[in-house]
Amino acid sequence: MKKGVSIVGIGTDVGKTVVSAIFSEALSACYFKPIQAGDLDNTDSMTVDQLTSDHVEIAPELFRLQIPMAPHGAAKIDGVEMRLSDLELPQTERLIVLEGAGGLMVPLNEYHETFLDVYKKAALPVVIVSRHYLGSINHTLLTMDRLKSEGLKIAGIVFVGDENTVTEAIIERNTGVQQLARIPWTETLNPEFVKKQSEKLKGLVYELS
Repeated sequence: MKKGVSIVGIGTDVGKTVVSAIFSEALSACYFKPIQAGDLDNTDSMTVDQLTSDHVEIAPELFRLQIPMAPHGAAKIDGVEMRLSDLELPQTERLIVLEGAGGLMVPLNEYHETFLDVYKKAALPVVIVSRHYLGSINHTLLTMDRLKSEGLKIAGIVFVGDENTVTEAIIERNTGVQQLARIPWTETLNPEFVKKQSEKLKGLVYELS
């Protein structure tokens, strides 16, 4: 059975690619984003590769779609059909850091398959990435509730940006999910930042291996 983590954002633009890079660095992992939609000259896989050291392996995407939109729509425009059966984890001896697209229920296709199904198939512990904004408590709790109802193990939550003790306390009280780290928002994103933040997660190597 493969080991590692799935990185699941509570929505778009919460920082999950940066968190994925940090986890990949901390675990000397294989980073894997199975579907890239849009910006094919500057993909999330390229970003993670640029932000991490040579200890991180970058697996190729399985689908590279032209249009920056929800994967099922981008695939339809490109004349590509994506099915859950097409999405297999890479063959590697390393821990895997799997990054999805958008939030938990982003559709893969018109056959009722979503990224939730991808995470269930991968069967990796889930790290939830949350960022504080109006409505983020609801999005975070809904994400956690659905993951638990589907039997997925939640390894913990990472908050991106400034601390909000009121929000974080109510999430912890309602879910019992532990905070793994806080990643500050930065305007100078570079390998040095990722390396420094990865030091917060070194203990996870022993828990996941």
